[in-house]
Amino acid sequence: MPAGKNAGTDAPRGYERFWDMPFGGVSEDRHIPKGVATVIIVVVAALSKLLFRYRVDHRERLVALARDSGVVVVSNHTSFMDVVFLFLSAWPAIWPRFIARDTLFAGKPRVFGWALSRLGVIPIKRDSADRTAIRRASTSLKNRETIVILPEGTRRGKSDRTPEVHGGAALIARMGRAPILPMTVRDAEHIKQKGRFVRFPRITTEYGQPVLLEDFDFLPKDQRLDGCVWYAMRECFALSRRCSPEEVDMVELFPNGYDFTPVFAAHPIPRHTAEEVAAETARKRAEEVSASAEKGAS
Repeated sequence: MPAGKNAGTDAPRGYERFWDMPFGGVSEDRHIPKGVATVIIVVVAALSKLLFRYRVDHRERLVALARDSGVVVVSNHTSFMDVVFLFLSAWPAIWPRFIARDTLFAGKPRVFGWALSRLGVIPIKRDSADRTAIRRASTSLKNRETIVILPEGTRRGKSDRTPEVHGGAALIARMGRAPILPMTVRDAEHIKQKGRFVRFPRITTEYGQPVLLEDFDFLPKDQRLDGCVWYAMRECFALSRRCSPEEVDMVELFPNGYDFTPVFAAHPIPRHTAEEVAAETARKRAEEVSASAEKGAS
């Protein structure tokens, strides 16, 4: 490994201390200092409220889940502003951590990567099995933090890359023993369109209901992770378009991917509410604490 570089990314090694530090959750280790992040977010939140009159629907679902476990939030990706409203939709009740491509850190002014790291961002190598980033994210989940992933990997319609569904979000959720929570940022794609001036539409973010990885155990092992993320992304697009998931044409959205539509039509996935999942998580955690206490007393 070249000197001055960190395993799993091309960004400077000096950022690594932030990537491995908690950004929230219950860890007693030293957390990423939030002074800089608070200043940045307060300013951005004030401007966003003024310019975009943004609102959050069903934030209580995220808060309910995050109270007793880590959460993997997934969303469709239409604008560079998505990440701003995704962060604001959770904050200040939750300090979310984004998984972002490592090119955002490399080849940029050092202060840019430093600020991203102070905001809890974890870099990941695109189009590769970045074990270091996956370990960091799963560790954060076990610490009851919230991880945000944009599974498409690129802004839809804003690059020459064709969006694809990959199982990385489900893999991180499985390793961190966390539910997946679909959500969407609505109308951010209208802020800046090619050939037009910047506009200021009303922005709404909305959280859906949780998706549990164990509900996909009926699939072959090599399809479970992709199938779970495919299903969660269909939920995201349904929220975005205000329609039922079954009305979303996933073949149109992901023409190069496997179509799970007939599979899930024949084998419907159970629907869960955030409150039910949170209550079950709390019950299991209480049982674990009780069992640990009994073992220590014996």
